Amino acid sequence: MLSALPVTIILRMRHHLITGAASGFGFGLARTLLARGDSVLACDINPAPMEQLRAFAAAPAQLSIRQLDVRDPAQWEQAMQAAVQLWPRIDTVMNVAGVLRPDFIADIKTADIDLTFDVNTKGAIHGTQAAFRAMRNQADENGRGHIINVASMAGITPVPGMSIYAASKFALRGYSLTIAHELKQYGISMTVICPSGADTPLVEPYRHKAQAALIFIAPLLTTEQVVRAIVDRALVKRPTEITVPRPRGLMAKAAGSFPGIASLLAGSMTRSGLRNQAKLK
Repeated sequence: MLSALPVTIILRMRHHLITGAASGFGFGLARTLLARGDSVLACDINPAPMEQLRAFAAAPAQLSIRQLDVRDPAQWEQAMQAAVQLWPRIDTVMNVAGVLRPDFIADIKTADIDLTFDVNTKGAIHGTQAAFRAMRNQADENGRGHIINVASMAGITPVPGMSIYAASKFALRGYSLTIAHELKQYGISMTVICPSGADTPLVEPYRHKAQAALIFIAPLLTTEQVVRAIVDRALVKRPTEITVPRPRGLMAKAAGSFPGIASLLAGSMTRSGLRNQAKLK
């Protein structure tokens, strides 16, 4: 009788380019992926805070830091070329960078409209296009690559007080869901992530602003909850869309499908959000 032979499973290091890596979801993703042994090209318009990620890299070569303004297509191409030179392949590009400027229609500023769409929508589209060009000719190892775009539950259902942010995320979600069909023929996966309000630096300045009341109608997610959804679900199963948490995602889709009902509930939900804001320190 033959004795059982030991089986060694070798997990290949994965390579990820992450935008918005100076804080919030982007920083959390970079930290988690470095800790599990993957390599990361951390990108942000503000590079200094990303230096803290070095504490989570087992070796210096595991982490590269790059300043990137996602609004600039030329900078995107340069970032992709840097990734191509660093690694044998790019496994994942995660478009996480985002801005939030809540306001009511009477107070919306033109500069905030431009910034919100340039970063949240156009920045992620530039990143997706650049990722596609870099990935389409890679060797097909269970797919040629994976693009993850972070949208929002505000990209599913109307959110009074956050019209410009919601519009930017509706647009990103629509682009991502549509382009997912085109990417399949190239062996590239697309996942769009739609989290509800989360306790990140993006939200912090608006904890007591009436414009942002609807963010606070339910307990804020932690960064870790969103990171785990991406690492444990998106990277493993590569679904086209993930809502975090799932039950709120179903409610958001119902409200988005029947905006008349959502309009009837908007007043009571806003009052609930304002009460929750009043309880915050």
